Amino acid sequence: MKKYVSEFIGACVLVFMGCGTAMLVGCDASKGSGYLLTALAFGLTIVAMAYSIGNISGCHINPAVSLGVFMTGGMNSKDFCYYIISQCLGALTGSALLALIFGMGDVEDKTGGFGTNGLAGVNGSYGAGLLVEIILTFIFVICILGVTSAKFTHGSFAGLVIGLCLTFVHILGIGLTGTSVNPARSIGPAIVNAIAGDTSSLQVVWVFIVGPLLGAALAACCYKFLEKGTPGTAEVKPSSNPKKSSSSKKR
Repeated sequence: MKKYVSEFIGACVLVFMGCGTAMLVGCDASKGSGYLLTALAFGLTIVAMAYSIGNISGCHINPAVSLGVFMTGGMNSKDFCYYIISQCLGALTGSALLALIFGMGDVEDKTGGFGTNGLAGVNGSYGAGLLVEIILTFIFVICILGVTSAKFTHGSFAGLVIGLCLTFVHILGIGLTGTSVNPARSIGPAIVNAIAGDTSSLQVVWVFIVGPLLGAALAACCYKFLEKGTPGTAEVKPSSNPKKSSSSKKR
């Protein structure tokens, strides 16, 4: 249960900080600062959560990441299902909190839809939107699988690398689809936006569910192929008392 609560918290914080920043600063292409601030907000949230709830749940906070981990044997089917439920509920809660705060404070939402994802950047093309989400999620998930692999040693920098990678994919993706790479992050704001009276984001939300899941599945298959048969670098801890181990073998 603690793992599921951790995933709920992580997804809530991700949407609250990431979408909240987008709502506050906007993402006008003529003002690059809005892009960078939003990208950094999502990336830094991952860093913060990775070094906190990561100790409990692994800090997936993303159904696409959970799918990648599940396909590579890193979790069982029960956890996979409950992780997705927790992540979606967390994202919905984060978006609802933003709606409450912006509504009570009469703050302008510069995204016009609670930070929802859309296809305006690709002129309404479903195909282009799907391709963007598949590619960006592939990059993000294969990075996660590589840097967290038990077969290789990467020190304690995994959370930082993953956060920087999410920032990286947002810099390109924001202007095209708003960057999802995370079905939960798209579902939460889309539902809240629909409750507020705008159902347009719900009509296209399937792109931001299918695209990231396909990208994650491709990343998992690709990483399994690349890693198979590759010599690992994980260090084997030596015996705390080599002499004792040697004498035991003689006996």
